[in-house]
Amino acid sequence: ALWCLMMSVTSTRGCLLDLPWEDILVPHILCHLPLQQLLSLQRVSKSFQSLIQLYLANMRCFDSSQIGPAIPRAAFVNLLKDNEVLQQLALQNCSDWLTDRELLPVIGQNHHLHQIQLKGCAQLSRHALVAISLSCPNLRQLSLAHCEWVDSLSLRSLADHCKALEAVDLTACRQLKDEAICYLVQKCSKLKSLSLAVNANVGDVAVEETAKCCPELEHLDLTGCLRVKNDSIRVLAEYCPKLRSLKVKHCHNVAESSLGILRSRGVELDVEPPLQRALVLLQDVVGFAPFINLQI
Repeated sequence: ALWCLMMSVTSTRGCLLDLPWEDILVPHILCHLPLQQLLSLQRVSKSFQSLIQLYLANMRCFDSSQIGPAIPRAAFVNLLKDNEVLQQLALQNCSDWLTDRELLPVIGQNHHLHQIQLKGCAQLSRHALVAISLSCPNLRQLSLAHCEWVDSLSLRSLADHCKALEAVDLTACRQLKDEAICYLVQKCSKLKSLSLAVNANVGDVAVEETAKCCPELEHLDLTGCLRVKNDSIRVLAEYCPKLRSLKVKHCHNVAESSLGILRSRGVELDVEPPLQRALVLLQDVVGFAPFINLQI
């Protein structure tokens, strides 16, 4: 039905535009159309251009991937210049050009953001995270994966001002050490999902403090955290009864002696039990799975 509306919009634009814009068109019709098609719709007439600008100013969710593989810098600035009601902002496809200059005005005028995705936005700086912490007190989810500009000072600002955080992705934020993670979890005790993957500086101290401070924790990613050992996994099992998944692949100092406790509780792990790993390895080597009779 929406596609038919798009195809016939030129011939029926008088009737369509007679509908209440803010009460009908924006919240009940335009919100169901892909953003890229809405931008094309601006070219129909000046009236439609005004309608789409009204929609953009009242848009609650902006996802750069809806526009295409690459969004021009000027287009991004123009699209969000009048918006002050954003709740979700996803900019994972803007890493080639997105800097503080483009992002900070958007953050500064949108105080209702509760979900921000900045994965791989390598040209930002710590000032972006400070701006987020000061402008977004209701933030619930934040992805900073592969943002190596994140440092301990900017993370402390986030922890001080965004205490309602429930999900944080710090994958490959390699400047962060145990002390910074400990400060975050002490202030943000409502965390349900945390990724510290691909960070050789994270060890048992950070994992144990996370376990003790975040009893609601459900998902923890420690992939490639080489300093994590069995002791902290046991603490995790003791203090996090709601844990549903744990990733410890390439954590060479974590063994089944600690993982078995979580495995027995039904926690999803990304490493197989020792016997199953041995069978898979044997199958890879000799080309077949041996038949093992485990009955006595």
